[in-house]
Amino acid sequence: MTAAAFWHGFADMKTVEDGGRFVISKGDGASIWDADGNRYLDGTAGLWFTNVGHGRTEIADAVARQLSTLAHYSTFGDVVPEITLALAERLAAIAPVAGSKIFFTSGGSDSIDTAAKLARRYWNQVGQPGKTVIVGRQKAYHGMHVGGTSLAGIPLNREHYGELMPDARTVTWDDAKSLLELIEREGADTIAAFFAEPVIGAGGIYLPPSGYLHEVRQICRDHDILFVADEVVTGFGRIGGDWFASTKFDLQPDMMTTAKGLTSGYVPMGAVFVAPNVAEPFYSGGTWWRHGYTYGGHAGAAAAAMATLDIMERENLVHEATRVQNALHRHLSPLADHERISEVRSGLGAVAAVQFADPAEAMPFVKALRREGVSARAAGQGAIQFSPAFVMTDAEVEEMAAATARALDA
Repeated sequence: MTAAAFWHGFADMKTVEDGGRFVISKGDGASIWDADGNRYLDGTAGLWFTNVGHGRTEIADAVARQLSTLAHYSTFGDVVPEITLALAERLAAIAPVAGSKIFFTSGGSDSIDTAAKLARRYWNQVGQPGKTVIVGRQKAYHGMHVGGTSLAGIPLNREHYGELMPDARTVTWDDAKSLLELIEREGADTIAAFFAEPVIGAGGIYLPPSGYLHEVRQICRDHDILFVADEVVTGFGRIGGDWFASTKFDLQPDMMTTAKGLTSGYVPMGAVFVAPNVAEPFYSGGTWWRHGYTYGGHAGAAAAAMATLDIMERENLVHEATRVQNALHRHLSPLADHERISEVRSGLGAVAAVQFADPAEAMPFVKALRREGVSARAAGQGAIQFSPAFVMTDAEVEEMAAATARALDA
């Protein structure tokens, strides 16, 4: 049989070809259907992104209207589509730092590399060109561009590519002293920025230890290092109760990277929120920042983002995410007592991880879970990721947890 042309990301293609594909044909609310018409609860909201749920024709209609008027244009130099300009103002109004500027990208990986480049360019602009080192954390995931791959704390994602970015460093994910030790060892005058996911996502869903985020934020202030909050996953309500984790924890980031929930995944788009202190040297005149993307601020994507924000506000989905958070914690936590499970991580945002005692069991469990009517994925070292849409009902969360228990027993 001739192999299909499609090459999957993050996959052993021999295993895929031998085992068959999970082909999705449609979605509605918190459910999806495969090509054979079988329904599944979408336990991950696609890939952390379908926050408002599937099948929102309001978003599709907004994109169609925009594409029929102006699909896109350049955003280089002094040019910008009208709707993209409006979206930037709307995002600035909910930014964790007042007066932030919005730099649009095509997605999360673009946003990370943009922030890494801007951090270095900023220090050069203010007369400290030696500050080039970018610091990430163990377990962290920051996309798969060169910068993000180098920053990530998941060794398997960096293997076999050679040295992509020599001045990238990794510190312990849960101990602020590790960052201090790096600063003492290499010197603050060499370090441009520290990147941190408020909740570690693809690395396994690890919640920050109490006080950790405030401590590393203060360390960055004390040593003149830019603090970058990677909110590609946690941004736009996923953290529950606030638009951003940076607001919830009062982090006042120098930069904040976003994507996913910005358009609820309906159209690719990302954005970097840049605090006034970082933007100022580039707004004072005489400076070009030679960076940008053809589809950064895409007009059709901007229409999707505006419609997504409309839904989020009208249906109070930022607060609904807290309801989903509580339901996940309530219904998944008992699974920690199962003999195959070592831990359930939940309680901060509409995310949860069910950790296998034997990490090797996680990947095959994904297919076992599908047989019980739930689509989820393995993340980190042997965890099952749950990050549903904010419109998932408590009854659906309970159904998802019950299906997980059945699959464990099976």
